[in-house]
Amino acid sequence: MIELSTPLSQLKGARVKTLERLKKFKIETVKDLLWHFPFRYEDFSNISKISDLKIGQHATIRGEIVSVKMWKSWKKRMFIIEALVSDDSGSIRAIWFNQRFLITVIKKGITVNLAGKIIETKGGLTISHPIHEIITSLKKDASELRHTGRIVPVYPETRGLTSKMLRFLIQPILKSIGFLEDPLPEEILKSSNLLDLETSLQTIHFPEKISEAINAKKRFAFEDLFFLQLVNLRQRIKLSQEKAYSAEIDLEEIKEMLKKLPFELTHSQKKSLWEILQDLKKPHPMNRLLQGDVGSGKTIVAVLSALVLAKDGKQIAFMAPTEVLAKQHYETFKKFFKKFDKGVGLVTGSMAKVFYGDGLESDFKKNELIKKAETNDIKIVFGTHALIQKYVKFSDLALVIIDEQHRFGVKQRAELLKKSLPADRKDKSNINIPHLLSMSATPIPRTLSLTVFGDLDLSIIDELPKGRKEIITKIVAPKDRDKAYAFIRGQVKKGRQVFVICPRIEQTNTDLTQTNTDLTRTNTDYAQTNTDSLYNSVSSQYKSALLWENVKMVKEEYEKLSKNVFPDLRVAMMHGKMKAKEKNEVMKNFSGHKIDILVSTSVIEVGVDIPNAVIMMIEDADKFGLAQLYQFRGRVGRGEHQSFCFLLTESGSKSTHQRLRSLIEAKSGFELAEKDLAIRGPGEFLGEEQTGVPDLAMKAVRNPELVKSSRQAAEEILKIDPELKNYPLLKTRLEIFQKDVHLE
Repeated sequence: MIELSTPLSQLKGARVKTLERLKKFKIETVKDLLWHFPFRYEDFSNISKISDLKIGQHATIRGEIVSVKMWKSWKKRMFIIEALVSDDSGSIRAIWFNQRFLITVIKKGITVNLAGKIIETKGGLTISHPIHEIITSLKKDASELRHTGRIVPVYPETRGLTSKMLRFLIQPILKSIGFLEDPLPEEILKSSNLLDLETSLQTIHFPEKISEAINAKKRFAFEDLFFLQLVNLRQRIKLSQEKAYSAEIDLEEIKEMLKKLPFELTHSQKKSLWEILQDLKKPHPMNRLLQGDVGSGKTIVAVLSALVLAKDGKQIAFMAPTEVLAKQHYETFKKFFKKFDKGVGLVTGSMAKVFYGDGLESDFKKNELIKKAETNDIKIVFGTHALIQKYVKFSDLALVIIDEQHRFGVKQRAELLKKSLPADRKDKSNINIPHLLSMSATPIPRTLSLTVFGDLDLSIIDELPKGRKEIITKIVAPKDRDKAYAFIRGQVKKGRQVFVICPRIEQTNTDLTQTNTDLTRTNTDYAQTNTDSLYNSVSSQYKSALLWENVKMVKEEYEKLSKNVFPDLRVAMMHGKMKAKEKNEVMKNFSGHKIDILVSTSVIEVGVDIPNAVIMMIEDADKFGLAQLYQFRGRVGRGEHQSFCFLLTESGSKSTHQRLRSLIEAKSGFELAEKDLAIRGPGEFLGEEQTGVPDLAMKAVRNPELVKSSRQAAEEILKIDPELKNYPLLKTRLEIFQKDVHLE
């Protein structure tokens, strides 16, 4: 009997070449194949009479093959199969290109279903390159049909693996597979009005109506969201049972700290700080995400939180994604807390420094600084992810602050915990693990935060510091490029500086794999599914080649601006292939006003703070998501001068301009994030690397009601049975799901 765990290699008639092609999609078992869902459907359910056909129509016909022949086209050097097909109302020609094998399949006298587009040729109406299905006595029943005469599923494909082949493999499995136990409890199926597993599998692959396919997709999307919610909620429960350092919060001391700042915190900064301090008082670990628009002052809130623990003699690790940003955070700390004398370190791949207050700062060898952290001579250490390397240890780590890494999970915490444990500590039952504060300038839509980031508490800074001027944003058409250049020159002559961002080269379906004609008819709703699936098969060499293409574009833009457009100005460039030392030098020169115009890739997207930079010019702005454009724009407008953002686009598309206009019209980054989620999907927020979360769940993140109901169901079941002892199958499937997704 066929089971979900049955390897496809054990199926009767399985061909080695087909199995190899399926492996490209990581399909090796019956379950893998059945969960390879269609991304759209063709409605070939209505069989038309030949006499009723019209030019341009996509239709299905049933008729007898009257004649069939093959010849070679000399102009295009391709083989053409031509058949004459008749029903009781008339006849029509059918033609196929470069399908020589059909001459042995489409034979005179057989009955066939043909589904395709009706075109007009010199010989009259013709059905062009149709999908064919030979009709036997069995197949007169629509339920036995696979490729025509019904709602036909279209799947993500690769070279040599077509939707027709997948339908051929899947239909007999669905007929012969044994009983499938549903991992979703019956009470959840009823309360959420969901189809059971067997019905859902049948109707997602071979629905009789489109509405059936929609209901089946809803069931599987709910299931994946439900599992995601269970993972997050169980993580919350687990964390609440761990121990962490409980800080004593002295409100008068906090007020004194705030008075010493050269500015007043905004209301939302104060609220966020209060939420964090309340967490630090608790005896179990904080797990909080601090969100805020670019330039809203997240860093100062995080640093104030760190100071509370540092004054208690505890240690804090402050991690940033790049050396440039780690150094910037370190410099910000020195600027606002000049008197702090308990030791602040900076450790990156290229530098190590220690600051002890009142201008006392020294360069150190990296291993010397690490020893100071290990002996608690340094309370706060800024750095990149080098901080979680094996050679770095802490004496008494109480808080980890992560910038622009929303997910920092159990494994990384465990690594940091090891760093703060003396080697001879045998009793690990009474161990404190670090509090965690993540920061993000990418506003995350609420539905996404409830699912993928559902184990995190949220603090939101939704207002900019007082006195911050609104950034004037303009869409610049090709005809106005010279005007933009003239404006830039005028600003530079006034002493201002400029960022120029080059477009990102993105993978396309064509780049990733050669697919057959089915894929060219991609429905907008499901287009991303195909790209996501195919992305997994892209080689690291290919990705590296794309990175070099991005570098090439930066170099070309740099050459154009420095030699042709602004030969009299100081133009420099920065890109991801430069060494950290080179990037630091460029940023140092830009910050020190030795550079007028910096041409860069998106490497400057996160955290760079140059108050004198007042223009952000983005080439081919339509190549970026709204959330990323918002990040770029936030690199300017940080000083006293009026700032500008120019969105250059060659596209004359109305939809492109509407999308870019939403950047101008949005009242906040959070409003924009919701629009970006609707337009580009969750990938814009999660990055290009796959999380392992199934495509249906990622699409369902856009559906607030489904997110809400799946979370409610997860909360209810864990409230009754937190260990899922009464739901063994659900628990087993959840463990498998947790291994497949990698959110950290």
